[in-house]
Amino acid sequence: MKAVQFTIYGNPERVLAVREVAKPLPKNQEVLVKIRATAINDYDWSLVRGKPYLYRLLFGLFKPKVKIPGMELAGMVDAVGSDVTKFTVGEAVFGDISEYGFGTFAEYICIDANALEKKPVALGFDEASAVPHAFCLAIQALRDLGNIKKGQKILINGAGGGVGTFAVQLAKLEGCVVTGVDSGEKLEQMKAIGYDFVVDYKKTNFTKRGETYDLILDCKTNQYPWSYLRALSPNGKYVTIGGKPGGLIQLLFFGKILSLFSNKKLQIVSLKPNKDLDYFLELFSQKRVQIFIDGPYFLGDTPRLIQYFGEGKHQGKVVIGLGKAE
Repeated sequence: MKAVQFTIYGNPERVLAVREVAKPLPKNQEVLVKIRATAINDYDWSLVRGKPYLYRLLFGLFKPKVKIPGMELAGMVDAVGSDVTKFTVGEAVFGDISEYGFGTFAEYICIDANALEKKPVALGFDEASAVPHAFCLAIQALRDLGNIKKGQKILINGAGGGVGTFAVQLAKLEGCVVTGVDSGEKLEQMKAIGYDFVVDYKKTNFTKRGETYDLILDCKTNQYPWSYLRALSPNGKYVTIGGKPGGLIQLLFFGKILSLFSNKKLQIVSLKPNKDLDYFLELFSQKRVQIFIDGPYFLGDTPRLIQYFGEGKHQGKVVIGLGKAE
């Protein structure tokens, strides 16, 4: 089978290559999935480069233990292990597999059956691969930590990517007024998908505009923690889905101190993979949420696409389709 592999850390376009590797065999609790589509995430950008360096403590200090990146998939069950009862051969599945491993930039993968959910017929493979990680981050940030309420004033930083495109829709379902921050090239599309106001971060620092928000969802975490306080209303909440480890550690420490003397909150999402996919499927079946993808592209495009993703040029979720010939 074909898979995108790397054996050393570095620039994705230099260290990644499509290679022929052995097709895996499922263990007792695993399913073998023929992958029809996968998607690129921040994990892939960081893992392949080995940066931030904290990743190397998890995935290999000098060379990567994980040889095939990728953490989201949609595909068909091709074989099942002896202990698997959740799925049968021929069923369509999708999910964020990061709790159990990586390796979706390939034609096949063996993964614990609990990493996956059944995919409905109405949800295409390309679209399904774009959902699990981004939607669950968005809903867990806005609802579980942000406690989103009707009519709030919300800002989303890094608004044009996968999480942002779901988050704005979830916020609009609550009747919120939503401002999106991203690069100038994305602003027109952001307006088209529902943002009430848009800000080009290259021209304006949203924490210095004088505007305050009830809830800030940050997909970037690229400023000092105290900067965000200026942009929060008196009882406002700031929730980040990730960023550089140093910035997150600062945020965690500062947030605990802040809680002692202020009603403002600084919080970090600890993702529960796939937890909210039933809610997504409910909204999708009611046509209350759309999926915005950048692609689909070919498997051979993966090295270039990870670099493209890392440079923040994508609009929506970057999807790689494996159901068509290159």
